[in-house]
Amino acid sequence: MLVFDFITIGNKLFQIRKKMGMTQMEVAIAAGLSERTYADIERGTVNMRIETILKVCKVLQITPNEILTESDTESTIKQSEILQQLATLSPKERETAFSLLSVYINSLK
Repeated sequence: MLVFDFITIGNKLFQIRKKMGMTQMEVAIAAGLSERTYADIERGTVNMRIETILKVCKVLQITPNEILTESDTESTIKQSEILQQLATLSPKERETAFSLLSVYINSLK
């Protein structure tokens, strides 16, 4: 499943960079970006061009697939978390949540 949330993408980049033991400045310089731009990418406050994604991925030695997709396991975990949250709602709140979700899903068709 593709990830369209820039905050999620930024969090993935942050985790990968930390595992590699690199600083934001090191990644930024190696990717030809300013440190501020790379920091904004990790915060999810900037929309990256494909060229930027490719440069950052090359520096971090990953494929774009690793930051732009979500595994089935991650989706299952998110579904489980949402179901747990729904279970804590009152029946009326749950009904409202289901109605909103239904409207959203129908809007995608």
